[in-house]
Amino acid sequence: MGASTSRRTFLSLAGLGAASLAGLGTLEGCSKKPGSTGTATNAEQASAVVPTSKDSNLVAPDIKGIRPMADGYVKYPANLVDAITEKAITSGKPVTATTPWWGPAPPTSNKYVEAVGADMGGTITFSVQDGNTYGDKLNTMLGARDVPDLTCIPGWEISKLARFSDGVHVLFEDLTPYLAGDKANAYPLLAGLDTAAWKDSVWGGKLMGVPFPTDSPYPTALFVRKDVADQRGIAAPTDLDSLYEFGKKFTNPDKGEWAFGDIFQEVLQICGNPGSQNGWFKSADGKVLHRYETPQYKRAVEWMARIYSEKLIHPDLASSKGGDVVTLFKGGKIFSYATGLGSWKETQREMTRQGKGFNMQAVKVFGADASTPPVRWGGTPSIMWTFIKKGLGEDRTKELLRVLNYTAAPFGTKEYELQNYGVEGTHFTRDASGAPKTNETFTKEFANQFIFLGGRPAVVTSDPDLPNYAQDLVGWGNDATKYLEKNPWEGIKVEVPTEQAAIQQPTDDKITDILRGRRPLSDYDKVIQEWKSGGGDQARDFYAKVLADNGR
Repeated sequence: MGASTSRRTFLSLAGLGAASLAGLGTLEGCSKKPGSTGTATNAEQASAVVPTSKDSNLVAPDIKGIRPMADGYVKYPANLVDAITEKAITSGKPVTATTPWWGPAPPTSNKYVEAVGADMGGTITFSVQDGNTYGDKLNTMLGARDVPDLTCIPGWEISKLARFSDGVHVLFEDLTPYLAGDKANAYPLLAGLDTAAWKDSVWGGKLMGVPFPTDSPYPTALFVRKDVADQRGIAAPTDLDSLYEFGKKFTNPDKGEWAFGDIFQEVLQICGNPGSQNGWFKSADGKVLHRYETPQYKRAVEWMARIYSEKLIHPDLASSKGGDVVTLFKGGKIFSYATGLGSWKETQREMTRQGKGFNMQAVKVFGADASTPPVRWGGTPSIMWTFIKKGLGEDRTKELLRVLNYTAAPFGTKEYELQNYGVEGTHFTRDASGAPKTNETFTKEFANQFIFLGGRPAVVTSDPDLPNYAQDLVGWGNDATKYLEKNPWEGIKVEVPTEQAAIQQPTDDKITDILRGRRPLSDYDKVIQEWKSGGGDQARDFYAKVLADNGR
């Protein structure tokens, strides 16, 4: 979803008509329009409108996460709690919902969805959309003001939507009257969600969405095919030089093998680049800078350009036609790529069932060299939100909040088991320890429908297919926490200024052209200067003012 399209969408949502749009002119002309220079809301100012916290966790962890890493659970609880005894849906009306999914579309006739809906007391009608093009779907829905009862919007899509802080109030219900403070007692499981995630759900002083708290503070990790690396005696990389050697050893075009997918986001962190606020940071001397302006960024660009030029990245991924990186990784066509930690479990589970010894592991965090410590980028307290359609009336809004209260059931409840594993005998059996072991019916029908519909207290769980998963992920995360970036804007919800939003993607595209050899490395300084004059310097002033206004 392009910046200009998104901007037009949300200007229209905010009630600005064609005359206002016509007056915008080019992207560079947007900065003088109301609100287009960005907004910032301090999370502490949101304290009055979020629920009073109530701990809903039921089971002591097997592996304690070092915060902000979530706790891990190796053993499945022997006795589950029935957390919700009354039906959430009482009106008889179906609940419509739109959620993303990065996998095959689930069937419309779906026993899994039917079972969870029946436990809630009604019918949930999902529109499950391709996660790769979810932004386009949202753009169409929001532009037409045609939203379902419940809309899931990931944070990375919100970040593309200029003026979202205006548009959110036009389409979605203000939840403050229902959930602020002790009013959330009517929805005790929602009150069990992380307070920081709730504070992250406030736009314009109003509580506008129900958060999905993250189970890991890290947006990405560098993954390798450890099973193949062990077979070939190739050690995991520990610095940039050994990462290059890893690439050389794994690349053999005659056998249809290349080392890497795109690993640029990881290389940026390996080289010590900041990631908070789209790359903005505060230097030791107090200046606000962007990573584009640092030698660490240029080093990462130069290293990646070498990797592309030596053809260590799969040609489908290096070309404009693109390719499915997960399929290539599973098929032994590439052996390392960067992706979100959330995909680890699903990819490993699928391949484990095939019984071929597939072992996907996150590489222990390392720096570019002995004198360059890595930086691990942190995420927001929540990774997506569910919004309730505006204007449905008090009774329906409360009913939909009961649905979201149901999805917030924590690990150790019957409701959690049903949402995560389906129906025993239909979607899973139990192993000797009593843990659910899902089957092909589950794989066919499950598309994270209820998981993406609303958040629950974050945990990392193993299961019979993946007995080491919790240990592996929490262990990796606890180590990575040592390198977690200090974010000077922590606790402040910043909406990117329009000009910065407009120039970010074109600048990244120019950098991509340099990485892939379509532009020479000598163009780097020119690209950065174009970014600065095109809105980067203005964005710097904005971010510096946000810090100053908040006493930082």
